[in-house]
Amino acid sequence: QVQLVESGGGLVQAGGSLRLSCAASGRTFSWYAMGWFRQVRGKEREFVAAISWSGGSTSYADSVKGRFTISRDNPENTLYLQMHSLKPEDTAVYYCAATNTASIARGIREYDYWGQGTQVTVSS
Repeated sequence: QVQLVESGGGLVQAGGSLRLSCAASGRTFSWYAMGWFRQVRGKEREFVAAISWSGGSTSYADSVKGRFTISRDNPENTLYLQMHSLKPEDTAVYYCAATNTASIARGIREYDYWGQGTQVTVSS
């Protein structure tokens, strides 16, 4: 089992940047492919980005492609989401998640472990 704790959220103006971190503990971090999801209150949780266990493959939602970058530091057991050119519609609670598969996963049901989330608010 792995425990996940997100950090780095906050309030930022449109056009600004934030970097989210997700610290993992428990079982070996590098065994898991990882992902970021986000959720607006009253709406379904949606896929944002995913990365393979090695970091060699990534995938992004169309809405964030070219603005967000997912990365991981396996020796440091940390997942990152660098966000640039933020828009008000990026406002959400952001969750990191781990899946027991080694390859990229985009579906919510493919993930086995979730963090508690961190709020990102982008003002216009």
